[in-house]
Amino acid sequence: MKSVLSLLALCLVCASASAQLNTAALERAMANPDRPAADKERDASRQAPQVLAFAGLEAGMTALDIIAAGGWYTEVLSYAVGANGTVIMQNNPGGSVDRNQAAITDRLDRLSNVEQHLGPISGVAAGSVDFAMTGLNFHDVHNSNPQAAQGMLGQIAGALRTGGIFLVIDHEGSPGADNVSLHRIAYDEAVSAIVNSGHFALVGSSDVLDNTADDHSVGPFDPSLGRNTDRIVLKFVKI
Repeated sequence: MKSVLSLLALCLVCASASAQLNTAALERAMANPDRPAADKERDASRQAPQVLAFAGLEAGMTALDIIAAGGWYTEVLSYAVGANGTVIMQNNPGGSVDRNQAAITDRLDRLSNVEQHLGPISGVAAGSVDFAMTGLNFHDVHNSNPQAAQGMLGQIAGALRTGGIFLVIDHEGSPGADNVSLHRIAYDEAVSAIVNSGHFALVGSSDVLDNTADDHSVGPFDPSLGRNTDRIVLKFVKI
């Protein structure tokens, strides 16, 4: 069980009734034949229906996939928010987009509720987003430049409505380890960085992506892990 630095009273989340995500329907949507087989191979390690249900994603929301790369999470979010929702697929121009251009184009062609935002998050309309997430990449921004990470958090807060949800999934590292080289982040360090930005309150964490076989001593792409790292799952709200 991971420790929590600060936990806002859950009544802030439960103050208004919300519709629960239909995880069975999402699982059926994810099994459709148009979805790439390579995406489906990652389903077991990512447990998206359970993670998104924990986070409070609902049909009809506007969701922002931050640093979406090829868009694995973008497509799942597209199914989850449904025809009345919108997914903004955000990427910064450069190598990641170039490497994943075929996958990005394919998703934009197939998924009518997805729109691409190529550029900084600050370009997303202020207060227009209900749900934002960053999957397996906050460590890269924070580890390389903590100040830049704080700037990114401010941009995310600007795009989110007050009370909007911010979900962070990342490869967990051990405190004191060389998490920069390992492409990981310690649980408490991630929480501190995000809460201390002044924009977000932590309202929950989930063990759904815990993997006790991962001792945090190797990087996420080490063959021994089979791309199944021990992961932190954090739910914040914009304050």
